[in-house]
Amino acid sequence: MPTVEKILEYFGTYTPGVDGAVSAFKFEYLTSLGFAAIVIFLGHAIVKRSALLRKFAIPAPVVSGLLFSIVIAILKGSGLIAISFNVSTIQDLCQNIFFMCVGFGFSWKLIRHAGGKLCIMIAVAACLLITLQDVIGVLVGQLVGLNPFLALQCSSASMSGGVGTASAFGPIFIDWGAPESATTVGVTAGTLGNVMGSLIGGPVAAFLISRHGLKSDPNDKPESAVDGKINELNNSRMVSMFGMVLLLCALGMPIYCILDNIPMIEMPKFIGCLFAGAIARNVMEALNIKFYTPEVDAIEHMFLELYLALVLMTIDITALADVAGQMGIILLLQAALMALFA
Repeated sequence: MPTVEKILEYFGTYTPGVDGAVSAFKFEYLTSLGFAAIVIFLGHAIVKRSALLRKFAIPAPVVSGLLFSIVIAILKGSGLIAISFNVSTIQDLCQNIFFMCVGFGFSWKLIRHAGGKLCIMIAVAACLLITLQDVIGVLVGQLVGLNPFLALQCSSASMSGGVGTASAFGPIFIDWGAPESATTVGVTAGTLGNVMGSLIGGPVAAFLISRHGLKSDPNDKPESAVDGKINELNNSRMVSMFGMVLLLCALGMPIYCILDNIPMIEMPKFIGCLFAGAIARNVMEALNIKFYTPEVDAIEHMFLELYLALVLMTIDITALADVAGQMGIILLLQAALMALFA
């Protein structure tokens, strides 16, 4: 008859508390993925039943992931047990696959169709906004006494990049000397950025539409509305596209190597995958190589959901206690900046 300790070894590693430390248990990766699945299912169930969350367009795994991390923090704070998960490799995989798929959506043919001048203007505006967000964040951070790396996590990394980008820059900033809470601060700021964007987006857009008398283009419709066809996923195409996605992620590594060795520039790994996706998309279009966008989109959404679940369920909410007020000040000013910029 196996002992309790022997049974627990199948699910993870238990570390007894010594000298007043809290006992800890780290779940192995398959069990950790099971918890991530619960987070995804729970998030969709909550969002489905909440008109407010749907209005703010908060991703389902973010909602349940935050609730999950709060429960973990309570267990740790009460001295019962500190729970953690073995997800670092899987999380890295999900992040890079997602951003590769994002890059694969960059089509020069589509940009030409939309209008090159318009796209250039949008790119310039985006770069200007990112710069202003970082300047505001660091300057205000100095005034309120917040670590400059944490201030950057409350700036463009989370406000323009979102949860994924902020979580990618967290380890980089920590290597440069930022507090261990850098990833948690960025993820939280990105989540609050979703809420703030929803709160100010509607009123600002309505004001601009009214002021400039904007009208929608009746010819601007989704492809499914134009031709009446619904893209159905196909098993063989899905397997083919998944193989392509894995290959392109691997090809992103030499690109990341080149970019990361440019002096004075630090790149997260996913940038290489993003460039690999963009290059591959345009080469395949130029050579008339067949690919299937609906399947790539499905892969993108699957790995984004899993990535968000893994990130949110593993952040340490207790790390925000000392910086919550300073973060709030910066984020409020970031929201004001965005409204004025728009």
